[in-house]
Amino acid sequence: MIDKLAWIYLLDKKILCVRSKNKALYYIPGGKREPGETDQQALIREIQEELSVDLLPETIVFAGEFIAQADGKEAGVQVKITGYTAGYQGDLKPAAEIAEMAWLTYADREKCSLVVQHIFDGLHQRDMLAD
Repeated sequence: MIDKLAWIYLLDKKILCVRSKNKALYYIPGGKREPGETDQQALIREIQEELSVDLLPETIVFAGEFIAQADGKEAGVQVKITGYTAGYQGDLKPAAEIAEMAWLTYADREKCSLVVQHIFDGLHQRDMLAD
């Protein structure tokens, strides 16, 4: 099981997604914990590295866990994403391994990894993600 964290950020019923350099699929920004880090510490660090903004610790709220087949891995290897919502300060801009960021709707679902598609499904069912 690959264990990752993700920042689920919605604006005008669109979700912020990113695409890494040399990758075709979009995913939700975030990443893995380093030894000794809490979810909050890891998420703040990862978002700063990927999108150059600072999450506001007091606004970080658990949004759910999502599990699916891991993209580009052999059958049976799964990824678990623990998602959080949060406010931020700063200007969003791709950094580190991020080639592009995009505001996606449910119509863009197929451009994303399987676990992100599950997140899209849940948000769409709750009328939080535009068609």
